[in-house]
Formats: sequence, structure tokens, C-alpha cells
Amino acid sequence: MATAGATAGLKDATAIVGIGQTAFARHLPEPEKTLACRAVLAALDDAGIAPGEVDALASYTMEETDEVEVAKALGLGDLTFFSKVGYGGGGSCATVAHLAAAIATGQATVGVAWRSRKRGSGPRPWRNTAAQLPTPAQWTRPFGLLRPVDEIGMLARRYMHEYGASRDHLFNVALACRNRANQNPAAIMYERPLTRDMYMTSRWISEPLCLFDNCLETDGALACVVVSAERARDCRHRPVYVHSAAQGLPSQHHGMVNYWNDDPLTGPAWTAARHLWKHADLTPDDIDVAQIYDAFTALIPLSLEGYGFCGRGEGGPFTEGGALEIGGRLPINTGGGGLSEAYVHGFNLVNEGVKQLRGTSTAQVPGAAACLVTAGEGVPTSALLLRS
Repeated sequence: MATAGATAGLKDATAIVGIGQTAFARHLPEPEKTLACRAVLAALDDAGIAPGEVDALASYTMEETDEVEVAKALGLGDLTFFSKVGYGGGGSCATVAHLAAAIATGQATVGVAWRSRKRGSGPRPWRNTAAQLPTPAQWTRPFGLLRPVDEIGMLARRYMHEYGASRDHLFNVALACRNRANQNPAAIMYERPLTRDMYMTSRWISEPLCLFDNCLETDGALACVVVSAERARDCRHRPVYVHSAAQGLPSQHHGMVNYWNDDPLTGPAWTAARHLWKHADLTPDDIDVAQIYDAFTALIPLSLEGYGFCGRGEGGPFTEGGALEIGGRLPINTGGGGLSEAYVHGFNLVNEGVKQLRGTSTAQVPGAAACLVTAGEGVPTSALLLRS
């Protein structure tokens, strides 16, 4: 009972009041620390809060710029809370969740979460095949699963085999994200439309996933500011409340492929979703717009099922008839997502969720009042329900 009560106490107790980002590009000249600081300062300015008031920080474990460097460079105050969330793209929403918990329980008053990356011009971690292999990679890399795309390719093939999903369904995902990027001047793919013929004739990256099934490789940084609901009323913009938050690591999880699960297609999203909806006043039917982690197109149908928008095996058909477009059943990734705006380990999805509920998105969903934001499916994950 104590745990449930504490979690329920997060409901609408905090709000995101500032967002900031740098430019996105395949190559930016500034180091990651500079990008991180620029994004944090932009978010604080957006909120109307001075750097010296910040007393909490949250980031990902794969972040190259640590709390000490950010705090010194920006002149932050005494920090009374700081955390790092693991598992790459699975950590984006959890950074906000950790700050919300800290602020709701009195451990801090002003929290900043950020993500800075030099992925476009920097090293690819899986290219070093000479490195000592950690478990579980030692059991998979010798047989050809060298990159995340190879693992998700296996998962996608299993999904297609089990439920009849098709490349047309994956194209629907890629197209929805590209169409939204074509409305977003900040997106890398802003002036680059996608057609079905382009998609179907593009080169394989790891069959059945082609070039356009894969996210971008991007340099850039983003940040957001979290405060109490009470303080949020005095900030510059309409508060976007953290209604519910969750993390998810399913039993017997294994990398992105879940070899040892009873159902390999029931990934971390299913675990996170149970907790997310349990502590919310909302249901999937109440969600106006969703920012769903899209490192690969195949993750979208799996996430649609995991978060309860459709039944098992129905994620592919769900994408038909423009369902993911503006005006459709569930508009997704309205800034372009990782596939077409920028790939910054999913943090752009958090900020885009805030824009939607402020009414300032470049592809605004009319009257949007509730938004689901998810982190990476296939890895230990996290999710947020945001409301205006």
C-alpha cells in the first residue's frame, strides 16, 4: 500500500515548464558539453528560471557530460538530487519521472533533464567488434547480430511471421513521421518528402528493415525543466503536468530480442504500460496524440499493442488508413520523431509532447490535452502521460 500510495502521489504534482534544444544536424562543430549547456540554458530561459535555482539534474548513463560539468559551467545552485537512467533510449521518459518524484517528495525544487549527443559525427559503439563482448552479446555477435538493427530485424521478422504484418505497415509509420518532419523547419528531413516507391526500392540495412526503417544519426541536444505544480503556475508558459510515469523491465528480458520470454514480442512496453495506466485517470482512448519511440519503424506496432491502443497482432493494421497522421485515429511523432526529425535517444519526443499540449507544435493536433510519450521499446524502458 505504501508503494502504491507514493506512486499515486506523483499524479499531476509536477509540471514541465521549460524546454530547449540546439540545432540538429549530421555534424555540429561544438563538443557535447557545449551542446548540453546550450540546451539547458534554453530550457531555463523558456521557463523564466535562473540557473542558480536548479537543485536537481537527471540524465542518461550514456551521457558524456556529467552533472559536475553541467553544474560548474552553468552556475547551478547546490544540487540535492541527481540521477542517471540506464539503457540508452529506454531512459528518456525516466529522467523526467525521476525529477518528478524528487520534487513531489521534497528532495528538490527545480529539476533539469537533458540529453546531448554527437552520434552523427561521433563513434558508433557497435562498430568496435574487437572489444571484449559483454554478456549477452557474446552469445549473439558471433552469429551476425552486430548492431541494434540486426536484433530488431529479427524481432520484426518474427512479428511479420506470427501476425502477418507487412512492409506496407512499416511504410505507414515511416511516412507519418516524414510527413510531420516536412512541417517542422528544425527537422533534418524538413524538405525531403518520402514516397512509397522510395521506401520500397531503398537498400536493405538488415532485412526486413530497409534504409527508411532506421532512425537518423544526429548531433544535437535537448533539455526540459520540471517544477512543482504550484510553482508552475507562475512560470512563463502553460504548465504541462506529469500525470503518470513508469519504467519497465520484463521478466527474463534479453537485449532487444527477448529470447527467453514466454512471448518474445511482449517487450518492456507491456510492463511499463501496466504501471503507467494503473496510476492514471486516463485510458488509451483519452490520448489525443502520442510520441512513440521510433529508432526503428517496427517498434511502433509493438508499442501500439503494448500501450493498449489495439490488441496483440493488430499493430500493423492499426497503421492503415492514415491512422497515424494528423486527423487520424492516433497522430504520432508530430515533430518527425527519431526517423525524420533527429535521433537524440528519444528526448525530442518529450519536448514535442510539451509543444503539443502548449499548442505550439509545427504539426499541432487541434485541442490536444493528453499525450503519451514513450522511450525505447525492446530495451528496459519508460513512459510518461502528460496533460495540459
